[in-house]
Amino acid sequence: MEKHHTHEETFAEGLQIRKEVLGAAHVEKSMASVSDFARPIQELVTEYCWGATWSRPGLERRDRSLVNLAMLTALNRGHELSVHVKGAINNGVTPEEIREVLLQTAIYVGVPAALESFRIAEATMKEMSVNV
Repeated sequence: MEKHHTHEETFAEGLQIRKEVLGAAHVEKSMASVSDFARPIQELVTEYCWGATWSRPGLERRDRSLVNLAMLTALNRGHELSVHVKGAINNGVTPEEIREVLLQTAIYVGVPAALESFRIAEATMKEMSVNV
């Protein structure tokens, strides 16, 4: 039987997962500095993306991270890609696995998008002091 949660419970679970994946400092800074205008989107992302989706069984967090890297490359969303490279590393994804995902995106979504993602991923991992 499927367990039903209140919005508050799903948000709280999402906030916890978001902190575990992206780092508490990053999430707390994002939430503390959000404007009244942007607060609804931050709450929506936390509840539905992190609480309702990332909490589901069926895929491990590292697998969700790999999928996100491919999708964000396809969408050419550099800022979010950088955030999710950090999350992928936190979820146990290796630089070699990130490289392989980005190589595969070159074939399916285009070389320019993959090249940009390689630049972003490498810079992000170097910033994290991850050997690449």
